[in-house]
Amino acid sequence: MTSSGLTKDIEAPPPYAGPMPAATDEPTHEPDEPHEFHEPDEFHSTLHSLRVWDTRLPAFDPEAVPDAPVPLFREWFVHAARAGQVEPHTMSLATVDAEGRPDVRILMLHDADSRGWHFASHATSAKGRQLAGQPDAALVFYWAAVGRQVRIRGRVTACGPQESRADLAVRSQGALAAALTGRQSGVLGSVRELAEASAAAWERAGAEPDAPAPTWTRYVLDPAEVEFFQGDAARRHIRLRYRRTPGASAWVRELLWP
Repeated sequence: MTSSGLTKDIEAPPPYAGPMPAATDEPTHEPDEPHEFHEPDEFHSTLHSLRVWDTRLPAFDPEAVPDAPVPLFREWFVHAARAGQVEPHTMSLATVDAEGRPDVRILMLHDADSRGWHFASHATSAKGRQLAGQPDAALVFYWAAVGRQVRIRGRVTACGPQESRADLAVRSQGALAAALTGRQSGVLGSVRELAEASAAAWERAGAEPDAPAPTWTRYVLDPAEVEFFQGDAARRHIRLRYRRTPGASAWVRELLWP
């Protein structure tokens, strides 16, 4: 309303274009490559239309949890699978290279027991080389169907040849064929080269179910810290962290601000 009691048309504010730059006494310089602001396109309209947790999320009582993180992880894993989470056994593994640069990829969980979280890869792959140089790593699971996330940090150790062979032996023919194909993370000359190597590996895997893949290695991440995150539609997320100091057997449990 105006002071005279008449309504006044108010123009809508312009679209949000990010935070204003902080005030500074330094002279302003144009960047070498100024950021370009584009008109709304399919990517941005789709991105900004998305919402999270448009579903009923499970309750989580952080006071009613086991003393160690693995039993709770197993319970959450089964719950996520039964709730319809696609591929709940996939996880992100973060490592660092020799220069300290972070790296991350998605791979498959092979087990979770008193030793830790198990996965496998070639020792000669990028992740294998990085773990050999710096065994501290992190895992994360995200189960959108139930609004849950599990983060794990710890030290990774390589299992011996016998356990690594047994790991591959119980997997599918396709897994064996993949393990026998080429040199993981090596430079590939062409898609045709991949197709030919894969065809040969599939043929060998079918003829030799016990064919050795010498560099195939099973790894175990021994956790030092495990965080369970339960999302909440009102943004009152619950974060429960288990942690222990080196050499300690008991876990400390504590809540974190979301």
